[in-house]
Amino acid sequence: MPSPTGAETFPAATAAAAHIFTAVLSHGPLTRLAVARRTGLSPAAVTKAVRPLIEAGYLVEQAGADPETRPALGRPAALVRVDGGRALFLGVKLTGDEIIGVLTDLRCRILLSRRVPMGDRAPRTVLAATADLVRELLAEADGYGVRVAGLGIAVSGDVDRAEGVVRYSPFLDWHDVPLAGLAAAATGLPVTVDNDVRALTVAEQWFGAGVGLSDFAVVTVGAGIGCGLVVHGRVVAGAHGVAGEIGHVTVDPNGPPCHCGNRGCVEAIAADAAILARIRETGGTEVADTAEAVERARRGDTDACEAYARAGAAIGRGIATVANLLGPARVIISGEGLAAYDLFAEQIREAFAAAAFGSAARCDVRTRPLPFEEWARGAAATAIQSFISAPD
Repeated sequence: MPSPTGAETFPAATAAAAHIFTAVLSHGPLTRLAVARRTGLSPAAVTKAVRPLIEAGYLVEQAGADPETRPALGRPAALVRVDGGRALFLGVKLTGDEIIGVLTDLRCRILLSRRVPMGDRAPRTVLAATADLVRELLAEADGYGVRVAGLGIAVSGDVDRAEGVVRYSPFLDWHDVPLAGLAAAATGLPVTVDNDVRALTVAEQWFGAGVGLSDFAVVTVGAGIGCGLVVHGRVVAGAHGVAGEIGHVTVDPNGPPCHCGNRGCVEAIAADAAILARIRETGGTEVADTAEAVERARRGDTDACEAYARAGAAIGRGIATVANLLGPARVIISGEGLAAYDLFAEQIREAFAAAAFGSAARCDVRTRPLPFEEWARGAAATAIQSFISAPD
């Protein structure tokens, strides 16, 4: 399945040019002077980098002026913006039982989306279903008249983006799957594979609640507890690719065992499966799924309420750990678990306030419900990121 119009190289040949393009992508339209101020580069360097991007059609000039840089006299400087229709990208989010795919433009705006059931979680089966979904999206992309320049795939767990390998995904039970290479061979597209929460964090940094912030975190609650970190303007993976794993921060040494091998991790207390296990343990009754657990808690069931309160306290302590270590300006809470947020919001706030040290308590903690299509959009954002990154 080759891309519709063949391969092409993005004309940003240097890291500075890629940095300039990213600034316009996130904050544009901007004047060249505003770009220089945001990137810390000289106006001459900005002008030199912008020219080939305009000639190639990735940036376009438009009339108007940025109020921050409007000259007191003379003609207003022209603005530059990203032409979103210049290239298309695909993003795929893999859950434990579903594959969600989106087609986006260069500005990561979702043009269409599709969902298919996963069924068998074996890598070969998932890859075949993903390739079929990509084939369907590529066929629809033909109608836009521009090429699909890359595919991003977001997977939970320990993902080595540089190598394109899923080291360990607990929900899929995958170990050392070279997903990027397999997907590239199956689809004919350049493929970027990343941890799903990090991918979502890229999208939030460029286009969401993290725009303009140099330091923030995204914490996701639901089937697992994840965390993406942005420090000094960069999404952090760490030396081994697992930075931000607050789901495996121990908050109760005597707590329940976690699949990672430790006890009392945030995830072992606050993930959906852990909440269901707690209700069964304390109440001695079966609970079918999360929807039933939520319904019981809202009805005032003591065991369900206790399980959610306990989960909220664990999440709050986990967020406080992030705030104490990194001092982010904002923590964005998202994930499918937000459907039950009213059941543990108070405990999150109280535990965070109690555990946050000093000024770390000033961190802006806010919720942002995002469907899985937005997670797939995050995967597309990583593909865009790879596309515009300079070879060096």
